[in-house]
Amino acid sequence: MNNHVNTSNMGRLQKIPFTSYDVGWVIMCIGMAIGGGIIFLPVQIGLKGIWVFTLSVVITYPALYMMQSLYLKTLSQSPECKDYSNVITYYLGKNWGFFLGVAYFIMLLKGMLTYSLAATFDSASYLNTFGITSEILSDNWWYGLLVLTLLVCIASQGEKLLFKISGPMVLAKLFIVISLGLVMIPHWNFNNLSSLPPLKELLTGTVLTIPFTFYSILFVQLLSPMNIAFRKVEKDPYIATYRALRASRIAFGILVCAVLFFAFSFTLSLSYEQATEAARDNISAIALVSKVFPGDAVKIISIMLNIFAIVTAFFGIFLGFQEAMKGIVVNLLTRVIDEKNINDRIVKIFVSIFITLLLWIWVLTHFPILLLQQIGAPVYGIVSCIIPCYLVIKVAQLKQFYSWQLVLIFSTGVLLCLSPFFKFFE
Repeated sequence: MNNHVNTSNMGRLQKIPFTSYDVGWVIMCIGMAIGGGIIFLPVQIGLKGIWVFTLSVVITYPALYMMQSLYLKTLSQSPECKDYSNVITYYLGKNWGFFLGVAYFIMLLKGMLTYSLAATFDSASYLNTFGITSEILSDNWWYGLLVLTLLVCIASQGEKLLFKISGPMVLAKLFIVISLGLVMIPHWNFNNLSSLPPLKELLTGTVLTIPFTFYSILFVQLLSPMNIAFRKVEKDPYIATYRALRASRIAFGILVCAVLFFAFSFTLSLSYEQATEAARDNISAIALVSKVFPGDAVKIISIMLNIFAIVTAFFGIFLGFQEAMKGIVVNLLTRVIDEKNINDRIVKIFVSIFITLLLWIWVLTHFPILLLQQIGAPVYGIVSCIIPCYLVIKVAQLKQFYSWQLVLIFSTGVLLCLSPFFKFFE
């Protein structure tokens, strides 16, 4: 079966309607991308300069667009409607499938751990700040379990419920991002534009900034669940692939416009000294808004953006994380029992309980998130960029996707893997 979109099929594909289901996935992709990455991006730009950021965008955004398209196409070529781990197993065998399934799991785990901490401690802080509680509830062992159980119960109900819950929050989040960019316009100062740095400093800064640029518009974690969802509702796999690619491209286009406007607007309003202060205090660009614009209105929209970003990103990552967990469990079970005897519902319930307990234990440890952030970039480079390129080269069925784009995608993956080590060259 050939799912590759070619010229002879364009007329038929253009007649495929863009339904509310497609809109739902576009919104979910946007919600997945607008999270912690975007609110810390302006601080990194302020530290490294506009030229470093511009070069990182020129490298990263085209590669990211090509990577996410290639990622979807490699998933869609599998004859069965399976998660990422099972697709890898189909292409390369159970051992490769297990290894790469674990790598994919680690990539998603980073996001789940990050947003679990944020959801627990930020919500407790807001409840106390607004006088709803007299104490910080996150100091109690049960509070994290309560919050995470609620989030997992909602997220595990499937994408249709998440569309209804996440949709309004994502649209509000996108509106707030654009609004904050507009609000900063009167405070633009072109003196904040740094001069072109020396070549070594430019290249080192670019490699260090690439992960921030990459995370600011990334929703690869959602592509496997989205592919499965469209394959389930669309009888023709070829059309299912087209709809998934179309939703991905529309979301990407909207994100590029919104994120670049937000980032450049904040960059023009943020001095190097302010960026240094923000980095030292470990606060985001959103927190800086309160310093520039004191008042309840800005605080409220900043808090709304923070809450919406955490909740929608958690829901978006959960879909992919759940699929990755199921893939690993099924991979292990098929080694001892026949796959036909595996009860999918029981596996799903077990995975949901395990995820809740895992995240709760993580919250109780107060483990420093910076260590996780440092190892995150290489994992994303391997799973998102290098593995899809390897599949195209290795698997005969995927040779149709071989092109010059693989070089850019693979190179970006290598830079993501090397980025933590460039700290030594600063």
